[in-house]
Amino acid sequence: MRLPSIVMGIGCAAMALVAVGMAAEAGKPLRAGMIGLDTSHVIAFAKILNDPKNAEELGVKVVAGFPGGSPDLPASWDRVKGYTEQLAKSGVEIVPSIEAMLPKVDVVLLESVDGRPHLAQARPVIAAGKPLFIDKPMAASLADVIAIFELAKKAGVPCFSSSSLRYCPEALAIRAGESPVGKPIRVLASGPYNTEEHHPDLFWYGIHGVELLYTIMGVGCQSVRREAPDRVVGQWPEGRTGIYQGSKSYFAEVEGTQGKTKVSKYPGYEPLVRDICKFFKTGQPPVAAEETIEIFAFMEAADESKRLGGAPVTIESVLKKARAEAAKRMMGSSVQPGQSR
Repeated sequence: MRLPSIVMGIGCAAMALVAVGMAAEAGKPLRAGMIGLDTSHVIAFAKILNDPKNAEELGVKVVAGFPGGSPDLPASWDRVKGYTEQLAKSGVEIVPSIEAMLPKVDVVLLESVDGRPHLAQARPVIAAGKPLFIDKPMAASLADVIAIFELAKKAGVPCFSSSSLRYCPEALAIRAGESPVGKPIRVLASGPYNTEEHHPDLFWYGIHGVELLYTIMGVGCQSVRREAPDRVVGQWPEGRTGIYQGSKSYFAEVEGTQGKTKVSKYPGYEPLVRDICKFFKTGQPPVAAEETIEIFAFMEAADESKRLGGAPVTIESVLKKARAEAAKRMMGSSVQPGQSR
């Protein structure tokens, strides 16, 4: 008698998580694989993870990488060769496919700079039960973001995504209620506004500023209005307002119930990488799927508002549409034209 595929998937995931736990308990580093060697994050993350000084504390080592690459995206194809060669010189094995990589690793970092193939690239990782971190942008559509999380949930596979901007210490203090400004009631979060034709406007680089905004404000945005190409205003309950504003630098201006402050200390990649390692060992995502989904709903609503000439768009309306589309995508392939799997 054949078991239903979902039961078999959960069983495989459970066995993979047991293997991860056994490796951690035995003091062996978890073997990490990287998918998509076309972003500087690959080199930066691997440098931290594979530094012998960090071996005992982090306990995760990059051992294999699949180059991937998007032929129709210069930001990908112009860099994949160089980063692949650089990673190979550091001793990381370069493999010809995701399927070839999976038996060699315990955990996976999906790093492809292009969000379009992420759903297709995540499928075999989830099917193999490997804990998965997905770098920004998590996908090139809200529907794909939802589909990835749903597939991971059904298979019992830990999965999360985050920008390193979430780890600004001042932002985390406000979120934890440890800042003298009190509860944030108006936040303007800023960062570079660079767009890419294959992604919704804010997905490409605006994600960093929006992630910072959500780190401070938390979930609960009700509607979004696009005031300008690089300015988006979100309304939270109780008259709270969160604004994304494009600029040349990363910062946030915060007005709280007890005062005002500015968030400007960017800690680099290391805090994120440390949280990724903790996540791989525990299986506990540091960022809830619901929050990441709302971040992408905020950005997708911004595009819809733009199409409507700046009219307000509710978060729930874009979520409803995306959920319906995600259900379809979960059933089929999502390989995009010109994408490598």
